[in-house]
Amino acid sequence: MPITPANGGSAKTAETAAPSGSAEPIMLELVDEDGTTIGTAEKLSAHLAPGKLHRAFSVFLFDDEGRLLLQRRALSKYHSPGVWSNTCCGHPYPGEPPFAAAARRTGEELGAAPALLREAGTVRYNHPDPASGLVEQEYNHVFAGLVGATPNPDPEEISEIAFVTPDELEKLLRDAGPFSAWFMNVLDTARPTVRELTGTAAGW
Repeated sequence: MPITPANGGSAKTAETAAPSGSAEPIMLELVDEDGTTIGTAEKLSAHLAPGKLHRAFSVFLFDDEGRLLLQRRALSKYHSPGVWSNTCCGHPYPGEPPFAAAARRTGEELGAAPALLREAGTVRYNHPDPASGLVEQEYNHVFAGLVGATPNPDPEEISEIAFVTPDELEKLLRDAGPFSAWFMNVLDTARPTVRELTGTAAGW
């Protein structure tokens, strides 16, 4: 299970700008319990306790051996720094289709766009982050697919990456410190589509 540190260049985008910086505020799409858009809110304010329900996405990409590409979030991130998580996650811009946002953001963070991407369902959750006090109240669109080119992660977003089998994932969950609070929710939602993509032999 090789773990690769991120050491590439950085291309800071509106999604990654510091919430207290001088850049224009990042706006998220607020939704109701059915996922219908009801307004917008600034990114940080949407995550302040108790949180505002907003649209998000999560991506799970696999290589041709059926291994899952994980990322470890950069220590500089203000929310859930230094934890392992799925290939990519984030928030569509208001009015941006979740599929387009997932493909865009994967390319920005990993330096490699998905070779294939499929919808894998939606999941709604409420996860506080004990370290920061922020809250994930999200209506999450989940996607699964295949990785294309060799990843070249942005070190401002990602500190390490790893391709893992199901057994190696279980070992990381036991031994490698915390994962993101939302990880198991979104993985369980993605599993049926993941099995279609990777085949039964991959073990997902």
